[in-house]
Formats: sequence, structure tokens, C-alpha cells
Amino acid sequence: MINALLSDSDSSVQAGAPSAGQSWSHLVKRIQSGDASAMEEMYGVFTTGIRFYLCRQLGPQDLDDRVHEAFVTITQSIRRGEVREPERLMGYVRTVVRRQVAAQIEAVVEQRRRQIDPSLGTVVCDRQPNPERQAIEREHTAVAYRVLQSLPQRDREVLVRFYLKEQSPAEICREMDLSATQFRLTKSRAKVRFGELGRARLARHRGFRPVE
Repeated sequence: MINALLSDSDSSVQAGAPSAGQSWSHLVKRIQSGDASAMEEMYGVFTTGIRFYLCRQLGPQDLDDRVHEAFVTITQSIRRGEVREPERLMGYVRTVVRRQVAAQIEAVVEQRRRQIDPSLGTVVCDRQPNPERQAIEREHTAVAYRVLQSLPQRDREVLVRFYLKEQSPAEICREMDLSATQFRLTKSRAKVRFGELGRARLARHRGFRPVE
């Protein structure tokens, strides 16, 4: 599977993926039509390869979130008709994941570049509450609450249970009658949508046009 995802060949896939006679085009069409089973099939086909590659390149930290982010990015592109050659779906997947890795490495490098050199001495920080910062935090909290309330009920419940109540995936699956795959897909979709709506609301509140 990892060869199908990351090598130059798109045809070498693990058992369980579409065979040579069952093109990736068919899977793409099913995803575009909203077929939930196609989403689960695709998730099962390539997430193992993505997980291995991302772990090798970026380490295990936030691995689940990175895998889900890549999956959501790819499926959204499919639904928007941006996959020009459906029969070469795995090549497209490989490109998206490599770009994700490159962006993450670039972000880490930039973050390190901005850090203060310890040899310059200790920086004394003012620990008194900053009124401006407090106002910004209140604004973000209010926006987050409104965005959360605007999400579909199941998406909202998964986010609340996982991030606020800190329930385990197994506990959430049991109480909400979800499979492990359904939980991952729901959490990923809800997290991406929450971020998109939050950025859009903040931009409108401050008078800026959100970046598409």
C-alpha cells in the first residue's frame, strides 16, 4: 500500500483496493455522489500508507489529526471535481500528502527561526493581564461557541465529547453507536468545518474578507 501511495507507480496497491479491472474512476464517482460506503472504502485503502509516511516524515505527534486532515482535503477535492484524472487517484493522493509534509516542515522551521536565542539572556515577561489580549480571547470564545452551535448535532456532539469532555474514542463510539471509522470521519469533517466557519466569522467581525 505504501508503494501505491508514495512511489511513482499508482497501480501497486494492497489487497482490498480496487483491482486493475475496477478503476479508481468508479470510486471517485461514488464519492462525488455522496456514497458513504465509498468514503469508508477509500479511508481503508490508503490511510495506512499515509499514516506510515507522515509518521516517518513528521513523527508520531498529532499523527491522527494529520492523517484525517489529508483525507478530508482529498475527499473535498474529489467532490469539487478537482481530481482531473480519477484513474490516477493515488498519484493525486501522493502529491497532496507531500505538500502537507512540506508545509508542516516549513512551519516548524519558521517557528524555530522566530524563537529567541537563549544566549541573549532571559526575557522578563509581564505576567499582568493584558486588557487587549483578554478582549481578543473573549471574542474568540464567543465565536467558537456560535460556530459550535451551528454545526450538525452529531458533529457538534463528537467535538464536545472528544475535546471538551475528553472522552476516549472507544467511549464515544460506544455511547454514540459509531464504528471507529465513522468516528474518525465525523471528527475530521467537524474539525475542518469548525475551523473554516470560525475563520470566516472572525474575518467578517473584523471587517476582512476571508481567504478562500
